[in-house]
Amino acid sequence: MRIHVTFIDRIGITQEVLALLVARNLNLDAVEMVPPNVYIDAPAIDADVLDELRQALRGVRGVQDIQVVDMLPGQQRRLQLDALLQAMPDPLMAVDGAGKILMANAALIGLVGRDPEGQLVGELFDAPELQAAMLEQGFRLPMREIIFNGQSLLIDVMPLAETLAVDGAQPAAGALLTLYAPSRLGERLAALHPHHAESFEALLGDSPAIRTLKARGKRVAALDAPLLIQGETGTGKELVARACHAASPRSNAPFLTLSCAAVAENQADGELFGYAPGVASGTQRGGKPGLLELANGGTVFLDEIAEMSPYLQAKLMHFLSEGSFRRIGGEREIRVDVRILSATHRELEQLVGEGSFREDLFYRLNVLNLSAPPLRERGEDILLLARHFLLQACTQIQRPPCRLAPSTYPVLLGNPWPGNVRQLQNIIFRAAAMSDSSMIGLDDLDIARTRLAREEDEISSLSEAMDAFERSILEKLYASYPSTRLLAARLKSSHSAIAMRLRKYGIGGHG
Repeated sequence: MRIHVTFIDRIGITQEVLALLVARNLNLDAVEMVPPNVYIDAPAIDADVLDELRQALRGVRGVQDIQVVDMLPGQQRRLQLDALLQAMPDPLMAVDGAGKILMANAALIGLVGRDPEGQLVGELFDAPELQAAMLEQGFRLPMREIIFNGQSLLIDVMPLAETLAVDGAQPAAGALLTLYAPSRLGERLAALHPHHAESFEALLGDSPAIRTLKARGKRVAALDAPLLIQGETGTGKELVARACHAASPRSNAPFLTLSCAAVAENQADGELFGYAPGVASGTQRGGKPGLLELANGGTVFLDEIAEMSPYLQAKLMHFLSEGSFRRIGGEREIRVDVRILSATHRELEQLVGEGSFREDLFYRLNVLNLSAPPLRERGEDILLLARHFLLQACTQIQRPPCRLAPSTYPVLLGNPWPGNVRQLQNIIFRAAAMSDSSMIGLDDLDIARTRLAREEDEISSLSEAMDAFERSILEKLYASYPSTRLLAARLKSSHSAIAMRLRKYGIGGHG
């Protein structure tokens, strides 16, 4: 039975309480003192003994109350800690100030194959340098890699500090050590990516070109094979890649990216394939997993694949062929399960013909393919995207919502948009940031002045300008609505008015 005695704290009261128990030859399993409380675990106490003991305890000066409890506070904390440790999915252990293991959770015991309590960490993982570094640096170590049973693991050390010493230092009483498979760290890295909307619904637009992309994308997303995404700069190729990952069976695993144009060859090599122990300097001397290991089970997206060096093309070709690779400076073949998505704005077939891109790698990457359409082929989506970006910009810069003036529509619709969706987004953001008005007009758009100035030399009258604009709109929309009735419905006009204009401009054989 477990009892809780509450008392008014005074010198010697605890000894008097315990003396009553000793006098009755009661064995104690545990005693916890938290003044003004004492908790006692004495299995031999039954109901009769408890009644008699209560009377005796009440005779001790200062004792206020005696209650039966289910569990001592320390036992309850230990039970809660055990439950917390066992619920942790990653292998975890607590060690004392000498690096000896005090407690291990089920995941660690499963990894090791036994309970390692009482063993030194360095002995358990055959890593004397880790043991020495923990003690020398007071358990304040950056995350590092260890190899256990041929498996690469990342170990994170969190020191447990004692109370402040006299000199102000805070010595470590031990530490909590957590082990991560590289893919677990990859999940955390993927979760930090700023793009939260990662489905095909994030691809805004309802034009035939974007509907075709979404329909084809959903089909290829489910196929576990390399995918090549082609399209001009600014068309949203990474959004397409993320949507394909989100719609694939790998959606719950990491999605990690590498821009082949943004880093030098030696950096890209390390980022993608990692370093073997002892190759890199500084904090990475214990080795560093690359994106392929971090994304194990998931997807790696290689943007601007055409910029990859011939050396890395060869290494990537080996991985796609064999499913394994070697880290920089390593001898061990590492096998991972990763789907490769790649993208480029350049014509890879032309680069193959010129000899600057490997032909065998092109065919490996181009098992499945998608094409991200340029904005000039998505005329119906331009105003929808512009309004979306304007609302997004106002929210981001914390200004009151504003609207596009109707006078901006012809300029937005008639612009060729060489930078595509990214250019449109940048121009809208700039306008929202620089304008104080609730209405974004022509003068607020950077494209307005340059476009109108260019067209000024080409147009001799207002009626000619209006005819040119009207013709360009009809020509763009007629490709998607190839009949007078469909086009009239799209433009909310009469069938006869549209037929007359199509004849006027000789569009669709209506001349």
